[in-house]
Amino acid sequence: MPFQLREYIGPDFDEARFRQAPDAATAAAPADGVAPVGFHAMSIFPEYFKIDGKWLLAEESRMDCVPVVENGRIEVKEFRRLKRGERIVLGRSEDAGEGIYVHPFGFRSEKNGEQELFAFRQKRSRETAFSRDYDELYELLRHDRGHGKIVWVMGPAFAFDHDAREAFSKLIANGYVDALLAGNALATHDLEAAYLNTALGQNIYTQQPAPNGHYNHLDTINRVKHAGSIPAFLEEEDIRDGIIWSCVKYGVPFVLAGSIRDDGPLPEVITDSREAQDRMRSVVKDATTVICLATMLHSIAVGNMTPSYRVMPDGKIREVYFYCVDISEFTANKLGDRGSLSAKGIVTNVQDFIVTLSKGLGL
Repeated sequence: MPFQLREYIGPDFDEARFRQAPDAATAAAPADGVAPVGFHAMSIFPEYFKIDGKWLLAEESRMDCVPVVENGRIEVKEFRRLKRGERIVLGRSEDAGEGIYVHPFGFRSEKNGEQELFAFRQKRSRETAFSRDYDELYELLRHDRGHGKIVWVMGPAFAFDHDAREAFSKLIANGYVDALLAGNALATHDLEAAYLNTALGQNIYTQQPAPNGHYNHLDTINRVKHAGSIPAFLEEEDIRDGIIWSCVKYGVPFVLAGSIRDDGPLPEVITDSREAQDRMRSVVKDATTVICLATMLHSIAVGNMTPSYRVMPDGKIREVYFYCVDISEFTANKLGDRGSLSAKGIVTNVQDFIVTLSKGLGL
């Protein structure tokens, strides 16, 4: 049976509370980058605003941003993008009483909509059985390969293992990766692995340290900078394997967001945090599946950019699937503490995870 997305069930705006609700209050932004007092801040869920008697959905949302009424639509903007005089929605309630309605249960079916008041093992931990999660992922990835956009958010752990690099490269080659978000480390260590067969100076298969291996990542960065770009380096060194090489070969876009502690960094690393955020959001804004792997800060950043729903080109509203995979229970569950309540945690070694996923997809 082909994979079926859960149907979105929207609010019944014929109910009295919606018909009797007032229009949402608005006020002008007092200055560029400043919202008026009492502004409404967005969540990850579908949110509707009653404007001029009509309930409007914020179609492209983002947590902790501001709804702006613009040309008969609700545009969601970061504070830094607000312009003086723009019409900002006011209100802190979410039950339609102020013309604002947050709809968190649109994808909840009868089967998953109710839980026992008391039951064991409701949290996701190292004791959780994840077999069903893998089966769901196989089905979801096969579906979204042709009907969605799959974005991966990756830490450097993959570059330390021969089999993990190969497994993810197979995912790229077979169309299961539409974009990659990472930092300087993932790209540097993956390129070091392709160039010198080490990651941070350790052989990616035997795990044996190479003589003077602590220079290897610096030598790699230096060589890439001499070439001028990652594609030029790959060509000049005749490199034909790895995660970044696969992205370049198959035209998969990647965004490398820098941090203060980066070595180098590589030429493609974006060191301006606002520019990096903009580039990441441009990738995430039409994602339908997001899988974050062994990178807490990147996972939280992308989680903050990703709503629980997406309005598709045909106008249908579909669920966005969001996974956080990490060996640490803390990391896998932290997204919920930061507002990404729809994120599903899988507590496991990410290298084993990606190899199992690749094999489960028959690659």
